[in-house]
Amino acid sequence: MTNEFVLPLQEASSSDVAKVGGKNASLGEMIRSLARRGVRVPGGFATTAAAYRAYVAENGIEAGIRGELDAYKAGRQTLHETGQAVRRMFLDGAFPDPIAAAIRGAYADLCREAKRDAVAVAVRSSATAEDLPEASFAGQQETFLNVRGEGDVLDACRRCYASLFTDRAISYRETKGFDHMQVALSVGVQLMVRSDIAGSGVMFSLDTETGFPRAVVISGAWGLGETVVQGTVNPDKYVVFKPLLDRPELTPIIEKTLGEKAIKLIYAEGGSGRTKQVRTRVAERRSFVLSDAEILQLARWAVEIEQHYGRPMDMEWAKDGETGELAIVQARPETVQALKHGDAIKACRLKEKGTLLVSGAAIGEAIAAGEVCVIRDVEEIDRFRPGSILVTEATDPDWVPIMKSAAGIITDHGGTTSHAAIVSRELGVPAIVGTRTGTATLQDGQAVTLSCAEGDEGHVYEGRLAFEEVEIDLRDLPHTQTQMMVNIASPAAAFRWWRLPAAGIGLARMEFIINNVIKIHPMALVHFEKVEDEAARRTITELTRGYSDKTDYFVDTLARGVAKIAAPSHPDPVIVRMSDFKSNEYAHLVGGAGFEPQEENPMLGLRGASRYYSPRYREGFALECRAIRKAREEIGLDNVIVMVPFCRTPKEADQVLAVMAENGLKRGENGLQVYVMCEIPSNVVLAEEFAARFDGFSIGSNDLTQLLLGVDRDSAELAPLFDERDETVKRMIADVIRRARATGTKIGICGQAPSDHADFAAFLVGEGIDSISLNPDSFVATVRTVAEVEARRTAVPRQAGMR
Repeated sequence: MTNEFVLPLQEASSSDVAKVGGKNASLGEMIRSLARRGVRVPGGFATTAAAYRAYVAENGIEAGIRGELDAYKAGRQTLHETGQAVRRMFLDGAFPDPIAAAIRGAYADLCREAKRDAVAVAVRSSATAEDLPEASFAGQQETFLNVRGEGDVLDACRRCYASLFTDRAISYRETKGFDHMQVALSVGVQLMVRSDIAGSGVMFSLDTETGFPRAVVISGAWGLGETVVQGTVNPDKYVVFKPLLDRPELTPIIEKTLGEKAIKLIYAEGGSGRTKQVRTRVAERRSFVLSDAEILQLARWAVEIEQHYGRPMDMEWAKDGETGELAIVQARPETVQALKHGDAIKACRLKEKGTLLVSGAAIGEAIAAGEVCVIRDVEEIDRFRPGSILVTEATDPDWVPIMKSAAGIITDHGGTTSHAAIVSRELGVPAIVGTRTGTATLQDGQAVTLSCAEGDEGHVYEGRLAFEEVEIDLRDLPHTQTQMMVNIASPAAAFRWWRLPAAGIGLARMEFIINNVIKIHPMALVHFEKVEDEAARRTITELTRGYSDKTDYFVDTLARGVAKIAAPSHPDPVIVRMSDFKSNEYAHLVGGAGFEPQEENPMLGLRGASRYYSPRYREGFALECRAIRKAREEIGLDNVIVMVPFCRTPKEADQVLAVMAENGLKRGENGLQVYVMCEIPSNVVLAEEFAARFDGFSIGSNDLTQLLLGVDRDSAELAPLFDERDETVKRMIADVIRRARATGTKIGICGQAPSDHADFAAFLVGEGIDSISLNPDSFVATVRTVAEVEARRTAVPRQAGMR
C-alpha cells in the first residue's frame, strides 16, 4: 500500500530522507539496489513525515509543545518535566482515520505476504534530520521489538512519535540550535529476523579505532542486537581483510576474539512487544556466534554496501534462528574515522610505570589522568564532576551530556561497537570498555591514569602518571632510495601506524603475540597432561575453551595475529621473526616452568635457532610453523617473510631449515622467503655461507654490539660502554653490508640504533644498506635524514664531473 502516509520500504531510496528519515531511506535504498547482489534486507514499510505532521496538527500538539519548551527555556520547569509533558501529549493523541487505515493496511500486506494472521515486526524511529550532524549521535529515539498485531503496531508508532522528545533529544537540539518543529519523525515497520534464537550484532566497513580502510570489523552476541548496541554485553569480535575477499579459496579472517556474552535479549512470553534479558548457557559463552562462512558473507556484504554508498558504513546485522539466513537490518554512514584527515598522526606515550588496576578494550589512542567518578545509574548523573574519569556499568544516549565533559570513560560491559565506544570516539574522549570489574575495583575520588596507547587492550593505572603526546606530520615526506620500513611488536600497533608511508615491516616480533595474546607455553599445550601446576591447568583450560585440540588455540591465535600485523602493509614485505624468548622468559608463560632448563646465562643459552630443533622445543616450533603457514596460505597474507634469529653456524642453519621444511615451510615454495638475523659475529665472518642458505640478512645491532664488545646490554653498570656507534661495531656492519651486496643478498637493519641516532642512519646509507627498519615514532624524522644523505651522495659526483 502506497499513499501520502505510508511508503513500502522497497519504494524508498536515499533521496527520500526528508520523507521517511535517514534509517528508512537507507533500508529502501539497499532493498532496491543491493538485493540483486545478494544483500538480504527484511522488507516492511515506513510512515512518512506527512503522517507525523498530520498527527501533530489533528491532535493540536504544536502549541502545547511550544508552550512547554518556552517554559523550559525560561527556567520555569526542568528538562525532565518538559520532556515528560510533551511525550504525554503524543501518547494521549489518536491517529486520524486515514493514517490509521494506511498503517493497518500496510501491516496487513506484510501478514498476507508471510501467509500469517500476525507477523512480528521491529518498529523503529527514523528522524528526518538524520543527514545532519545529529546522525553521529544515533539512538536518540526509541525502537520497539517483537511487535505483533495492528493495534500494537499503531501504539508502537505513537510511542516512536513521543520519543522525538526524549530529554536527550530535546537537549541535543537545543545545544545545536535546531528548531524542534522543523524535525519530523518517520516510523519504520520492518519484519523481525528471529535473531532472538540465533544472534545479531554490529558491523563497520573500516577499523573503528584507527580508520584502517581495508578491514571489516564485526561484533556479535546471542539474541537480539540491542545488547551489542547498548553495550550491556561483551561480544565476539571478528576482523576481515577486505582485499582478499574475492579469493574464495582463502579465509581472510585476521582476528577472532571470543566474547563473554553473559546475557542475551529474547522474546518474552505474554504478548506483543515484550522482550527479556536472560543469562546465556555455558555452551553459548564458549561458542562463537558466527561461523567462518557467515563472517565472510557479512564482510562481503559490507564491501557491497560501502561501494554502493561510496563511503565507510556502520551496519547492524541479524541471523534468523528459524531459517539460518543472515540479514542487514540497518546501515548508516560511519561518522568518525571517515572524516579524519591523514596528514598527521597523534601518538601518546606513558613516561612512567604504575600499578595496573583494570583492563578492557581500548577506544581511541589517547591517555587521560583524573579522579574517578563512579556512577551506576543515570538518575545520579547530576553528581558527575566535569573533567573526571566516568566509571559506570554501561552507557546509553541518556549519558551523553556527562560523557561530553569526561576526561575519560570506563565501563564494565560492552565491546568496541557499544554505545560507550561509539560516542567516545565521536567525542574524542579516550575510553576503556568491557573491564568487567571497573565499578567494583575503582573507588570514587581515586586518582588514576587511563591509557589507550598500548594496543587493543586499554589499561587503568593507579595514580596520575606522566605522559606525552606528539604529532607526527606526514606531509611532504621525501622519497628515498633506501627502503624505509618499520618495526612492529603487536597487531594493534600495525593498525595504529598504517598511515605511515613505509615500504613494509622490517621486524615483527612473534613473541609479543605469544606473551600478550596467547599467554601459554606451546609445549604446555602439546603436553597438557604433564602440566602439574593446578592454577596453570585451570588457566589453560579457560583460555582454550571452544577448542577440542588445545594446540589449535595456539596455531589459530598466532596465525591471525601475524596476519593482522601483515595486513596493513600488504602486499609489501613483512618480516616475521620466529620466537626469540630466552629460557627464563619462556618459563614465565602459563605452564612454562616445567618445560624450560635453568640457565646461568639465558642470553647466550637455549634461544633462537638452537631451540627450534631441540627436543625441548621442537614440537612447539612446529606449532609456530603451522601458524605461519596458515597466515600465508589459508588466510592469504603471503607477503609474510620468515626470519630466523640467533643462528650461530651454517650447520645450525641447515638444521633449522630442515625442520621448517618438515613442517610445510620450505624456502622457495609458494614464494616463501627466509631471512636470518645478523646479530652474532659468526654471521659476519661467514656471511657468504649464510647468504647461500637465506634470502636476506637483517642486522640486529643490539645483540651484535653486545657480543662484539663483550657488554651485557641489560647491565646498568656497563651502560656507558654499550654503544652501537663504536668503531668495532660499525666496521663489522660495513663489512657484512659489502659482502651481502657482493652475493646479491638483501640486507637491512632492524636494530634500535638508527631509530635513536640520526648519524648512525646516515652511516648505514653511506655503506649502501638496502633497508632500514625503524620504530614508528622515529620514522618521519629518519626518512628526512636519509633523504638528505642520499641527496648529498648523488650531488658530489655531479659536481666533481663538472670540474
